[in-house]
Amino acid sequence: MKYYIIAGERSGDLHGSNLVKELKKLDGAATFRGLGGEEMERNGVSLLFHCEQLAFMGFLAVINFFKIAAYMKQCQNDVLQYKPDALILIDYGGFNRQMAKFGKRNKIKVLYYIPPKVWAWRQARAWSLKENADQLYVILPFEKEFYKRYGMDVNYVGNPVLDAIKSFQPNQNFQREQQIPPDKKTIALLPGSRKMELERIVPLMAEVAKQNPSYQFVVAAVDNLPEYLYASFKQLGNVKFVYNQTYDLLLHARSAIVTSGTATLETALLNVPQVVVYKAGGLEYSIAKSVVKVQFISLVNLIANREVVKELIQADANPTKLQQELTVITEETEQRQQMLNSYEEIYKTLDTGSASANAAQLMVQYLRKG
Repeated sequence: MKYYIIAGERSGDLHGSNLVKELKKLDGAATFRGLGGEEMERNGVSLLFHCEQLAFMGFLAVINFFKIAAYMKQCQNDVLQYKPDALILIDYGGFNRQMAKFGKRNKIKVLYYIPPKVWAWRQARAWSLKENADQLYVILPFEKEFYKRYGMDVNYVGNPVLDAIKSFQPNQNFQREQQIPPDKKTIALLPGSRKMELERIVPLMAEVAKQNPSYQFVVAAVDNLPEYLYASFKQLGNVKFVYNQTYDLLLHARSAIVTSGTATLETALLNVPQVVVYKAGGLEYSIAKSVVKVQFISLVNLIANREVVKELIQADANPTKLQQELTVITEETEQRQQMLNSYEEIYKTLDTGSASANAAQLMVQYLRKG
């Protein structure tokens, strides 16, 4: 069968590549085309263009409306020319929801793996997914119940982040190669992978690193972002950088400061106590606050349905409060141990086998049946 896969972000590229590997095991004649990154391309997906070209966020997506529309038109024409048996969409809600409508109009089977977080805000978008997606494959346990309220029986397949954790092969020489002193407590700094995130979060993290010269801070940096975004760290002697080795870093970390996102769940599944920070622009935050329908922003707390990790948002994301929380989770405290115990519960909740394998099996069964 022919599959057209669209992933608009780095995380989607990783999940897409793992899905492709599993589809190949079940469908020996499978061919793949789509939008993604290096991982998908490495695993046999012929790319129309790289997902970095789609990396618009927040109001930038509005400003770049015409550019995004042009990419979408190219993508739609490419889909029609390729004539796939299925259009597989991975996250990237704004773009992919429109592609789902396009697929439906053109009688192409639409399989949405990791649908957008409509449960968090603008929940009415669930009706659009019901109308345009033939199958939904969700990765958070509570999503199945959410979609049931809209008359949808979706497939819960497990979480691909856990797949990535399980398959990860640690670098046994990481600490020595990166010259991270073993006699100091290592604090992982995960400021995110988007320019706007770094502009707001890096100065905050740098200020806390400055206040704690006895700790060794290590930044999980992204090599395709401008170096100036990390400038606040450069003059600090207790800060090091690693590139594309976040899991190795977390395995050696005593604790972590993490910008909200998938990284919060990765940090939890690697058993590292963390404090979550998030800052948005004033107008962007005001709008979000009025429409967001969930109590928490971190996946860790959402899955547990209670506060497991402290979330410092907007004005609370300041050096004083961050310093207090960092001390609590880094030193031997009762709160630190409670967090580690809760991580174990979350791991068990998500451990339902390989999400990629489960999704691939359901997809092939559905398409062959059709």
